[in-house]
Amino acid sequence: MTEVLPQPDCGRKAGREPLELEESGSKRPPNTGARLWGRVRNKLLRNKLDPQTVETKNWHTDVIEMNGIKVEFSMKFTSRDMSLKRTPSKKQTGVFGVKISVVTKRERSKVPYIVRQCVEEVEKRGIEEVGIYRISGVATDIQALKAVFDANNKDILLMLSDMDINAIAGTLKLYFRELPEPLLTDRLYPAFMEGIALSDPAAKENCMMHLLRSLPDPNLITFLFLLEHLKRVAEKEPINKMSLHNLATVFGPTLLRPSEVESKAHLTSAADIWSHDVMAQVQVLLYYLQHPPISFAELKRNTLYFSTDV
Repeated sequence: MTEVLPQPDCGRKAGREPLELEESGSKRPPNTGARLWGRVRNKLLRNKLDPQTVETKNWHTDVIEMNGIKVEFSMKFTSRDMSLKRTPSKKQTGVFGVKISVVTKRERSKVPYIVRQCVEEVEKRGIEEVGIYRISGVATDIQALKAVFDANNKDILLMLSDMDINAIAGTLKLYFRELPEPLLTDRLYPAFMEGIALSDPAAKENCMMHLLRSLPDPNLITFLFLLEHLKRVAEKEPINKMSLHNLATVFGPTLLRPSEVESKAHLTSAADIWSHDVMAQVQVLLYYLQHPPISFAELKRNTLYFSTDV
């Protein structure tokens, strides 16, 4: 995983507008920007393939210039297993890295405030944004929102209204990604993997619904809330280009990927994370996205037990 940050003395927001324009007496050739970014990407790839660069944990600073445009950046490499690590927060008064049951109990809510506010903002002004949830927001904006939600700052709503919508979408994804346990829980993860692999439609339906009923109430209510939101986003696919499958690809691993301890039991290598398991995680979420509306009350009324043995 490559992290790229601009130099702190560049006189601009970190992670944003990384191009610095310099006065030039000659007219700039067409497509300079595209060619320059192509050169940046090539340099990043070369460094990524350099064993000495990969081994170091320090920031590497570089500058690329072309036709009066200068890109100045710093980068470092984070191993894939570290980027996927779920780390519980030491500060239990916040929301990031804190169990969802703890947050909802503290807030006396059914769905965490951060989830409700981010979803509301996306539906208000980002549901038709091309690539919503797929296009990354500016890292510094996301970290700023994270800090505000963790501190329960009274200016949250004002900050949300002024923030780039992709940063808000990124904050929502980050919240689920940093849960100390996945929303669909470590305990049920093996059963979800088995259930989605069932070939008989009736058996799969029984199994997948039983698994939802087995979730703790805060997890289930939040999942159903997010599910309906993602369906509404997908309804705008002709405009935002985000199909149910695209959304499942973005959110599936985020909602299902096991915590570090559990990962050791279910995964044999880092490659598995990005192959078999990720595809299954995507399919699990896609199954629920393609399913007719699921009611919390209806799930709870149905107390029949369906075995998940395969």
